[in-house]
Amino acid sequence: MLGSLFAVSLLCLLLVLRIPMLVAIGVAVVVNFYLSGAWALTLPQSMMSGMSRFVLVALPLFVLAGGLMNAGGISSRLFEFARAIVGWLRGGLAHVNVVTSMFFGGMIGSSTADLAGTGSIVIPAMKKHGYPADFAAAVTASSSGIGPLVPPSSPMILYSAVTGTSLGALFLAGLIPGILLGLSQMIIIAILARRRGWEAFAQFSMHEIWRTGRRALLSFGLPIIIIGGLVIGAFTPTEAGAFAVVYAASLAIFVYRRIGWRDCYRVLGNAVQLTGELLVIVSLSFALGAGLTNAHVPEALVVIIDFIAIGDSEYLRILAMILLAIIAGMVLDPLIPVLMPIILPTLLAYNIDLVHFGVLMVIAVVIGQVTPPMAIALFIAGRIAEVDQIRVLRANMPFFIGIVIFLLIAIAIPQLATWLPSVMRD
Repeated sequence: MLGSLFAVSLLCLLLVLRIPMLVAIGVAVVVNFYLSGAWALTLPQSMMSGMSRFVLVALPLFVLAGGLMNAGGISSRLFEFARAIVGWLRGGLAHVNVVTSMFFGGMIGSSTADLAGTGSIVIPAMKKHGYPADFAAAVTASSSGIGPLVPPSSPMILYSAVTGTSLGALFLAGLIPGILLGLSQMIIIAILARRRGWEAFAQFSMHEIWRTGRRALLSFGLPIIIIGGLVIGAFTPTEAGAFAVVYAASLAIFVYRRIGWRDCYRVLGNAVQLTGELLVIVSLSFALGAGLTNAHVPEALVVIIDFIAIGDSEYLRILAMILLAIIAGMVLDPLIPVLMPIILPTLLAYNIDLVHFGVLMVIAVVIGQVTPPMAIALFIAGRIAEVDQIRVLRANMPFFIGIVIFLLIAIAIPQLATWLPSVMRD
């Protein structure tokens, strides 16, 4: 037990010192297994067990499809369509920001890719039309968190690999919470727009909706076909990833003609690098989780949660573990493959619905990305907007509070996540 606690403390220390995640978790795993005296045989086996999950085949496929869609110039088409739909509302461009993230995030499933794709278009446009730079960065950073909830979703794939939960069920479970999270952010924008006197960006026009909708129609084919195929059982999530790559490549190369073969090579190289890093982190996380389990850390976690949860309340138990995830998410990126192997035995001990908890974990990831000291989403958005990260943090407080409230509601009403998978399964 002491060796495991020392390894976890070492991991936290290395992360605070800004040591790269890959190095920090690698050192912690080796130290933990070395102190246990069985690392020479157990460590390689645990790492291979982590990487041998079949569902992980979907990860590089969706990462590559997202890279192709990002490089294929679809963000500008989605921005125009979102502008036609909601640009006539008060604070129109801010609403356009959120809706664009809902569209774009649903195709690439990554908040950082959403920031890179939409932020470079929406943030300069908002600054040009008089919105404060810190607010433009804040709403972009928060709205990008919708992407990991709307399928396809990279965090959902990692969660499925770690817990063994159906990836199709997780994809469906995130759909309604993702839409509701986007609507909640639009409500916050409407309140702020009325207080600060922000006007509409454009007049409502059915002709403009029709024109921009036709230009963006093929871009919506990817999430529609993926979700539809999973619902009717036409293909597995891994097969959906393969289809997504073919569809994204065809759209970006032959239809939109925005990228050439040299660009494809660059996108492929980025996908290989990102996937390699994630898979190594996943394997090391499985090894760390196995070491902590052997040291009876999950049992100790159960005792702590039972002490916190008053009256045998499942709500408080889930809340306690999500608070742990949020705190860990402030310094861990990615969070799910590192934390889930540790707390999974606790979830199983309490018989907590893993589909419901998966959605909550993704929301915790979103909160962690806008919370210091890491706050990677605020950092990226601030760089695009050319504004200090502290100012972005202050401007983001209404959205941060909104996401936290939404998380508490999602914990209290599990049907928001579980209803759609159960209906489609029946």
